[in-house]
Amino acid sequence: MRTFSIENFGCRASQADGAAIESLLKSSGLVPSPQPKTAEIIILNTCTVTAAADADARSAIRSAHRANPDAKILVTGCYAQREPEAIAALPGVEWVVGNSHKDQIAHMLAGVPYHGGIYASDIFQDTGILTAPLIDSRIDRARPNLKVQDGCNNRCSFCIIPFVRGRSRFVEADETVDQVRALSERYREVVLTGINLGRWGREPGSGLRLSDLLRRLLNETEIDRIRLSSIEPMDWSDALIDLMASTTRIARHVHMPLQSGSDRILRRMHRKYRPRHYADRLGRAHAAMPDAAIGADVMVGFPGETQAEFEETCAFIESLPFTYLHVFTYSERPETPAAGMPDAVPVAVRRERARVLRELGERRNREFRRRMLGGCLSAVTLEKPGLALTSNFLPVEVEDWRHANRLIKVFPVALTPSGLRESAVLAVF
Repeated sequence: MRTFSIENFGCRASQADGAAIESLLKSSGLVPSPQPKTAEIIILNTCTVTAAADADARSAIRSAHRANPDAKILVTGCYAQREPEAIAALPGVEWVVGNSHKDQIAHMLAGVPYHGGIYASDIFQDTGILTAPLIDSRIDRARPNLKVQDGCNNRCSFCIIPFVRGRSRFVEADETVDQVRALSERYREVVLTGINLGRWGREPGSGLRLSDLLRRLLNETEIDRIRLSSIEPMDWSDALIDLMASTTRIARHVHMPLQSGSDRILRRMHRKYRPRHYADRLGRAHAAMPDAAIGADVMVGFPGETQAEFEETCAFIESLPFTYLHVFTYSERPETPAAGMPDAVPVAVRRERARVLRELGERRNREFRRRMLGGCLSAVTLEKPGLALTSNFLPVEVEDWRHANRLIKVFPVALTPSGLRESAVLAVF
């Protein structure tokens, strides 16, 4: 039997794609290899959100070829969709499969003889979504990622992702309910993800919204906890916030991308909200769920960002109840409008601004963790022995616990460098 290994890069949607590819390959008779150096086929599922992501992918391809020169390498994902010819020229690469053909990988590899080559076409013609049963996947076993939406209709001036993922589209509710129902037999928490998750159901001819899907999942499955990945500010409707606040079966976790606290920079980014809109939605979520984790993506060094505008972003963040930040340094992406904008911010300035915001985020996270001391928190145990993740997105060291995929209640008594330490597991359920 042919053996394969798969390595995933990038966002949760990409991780979900990798899990689906693995499931389809195993259904086709291929066998996962314990490690890449013994695999006959090495699959690299790539990201292209930044120049660093591209460099990581190229490095991984070269490393895989050096470690296992006899293996046939298949490169897929967003970078493969964007630059298939450049990837095909790298040593050891047999197949380059863009997102447009990702659902055909199992068929390609199950065929005899091997037929390598480039498989990538106009992603905007793609109407399907790669999805497959995730039971038995080795990837993120404690908290599987289930992709229910793909693509993006936004055109943020800095972002290449719509051009490698295509138009927004969603997995039908019935199929998602069936998937979650099956997953609930094995897992305690499922993470719903997508490229623009908040747009689930918002295609022509559909009157559905993400809150409608969540109600069905709560009513028609036994899943203990659903966690939502990133949702854009204007998709945090009152209905969605109220539903989350009404049940413990949806994780107390709000991730709302910000990018900038400057009105002018948001306009140049082609974002669809202004700071006042953002503050209103985030404030509404915090008022409904005071103990929820509230995080944001923030970009520094966008073309034309002045020191005053950066400080405006810092002040805006300070005024809101964030518990963590994901800070990104602006990276030019070819063929995006921002790449041709004047007044590029020097790289050294970008890095310094990123350092300032990361320190701000770390301070906010320490303050949030300190607030949780002395309370009782619900957590799911992870693959790594002795580690769990709370509903409100805090890692907890659970010294005497070795079983993954259990819901437990913990009593945190101390801070760790990045999380909490508990004194005892109060209950297992």
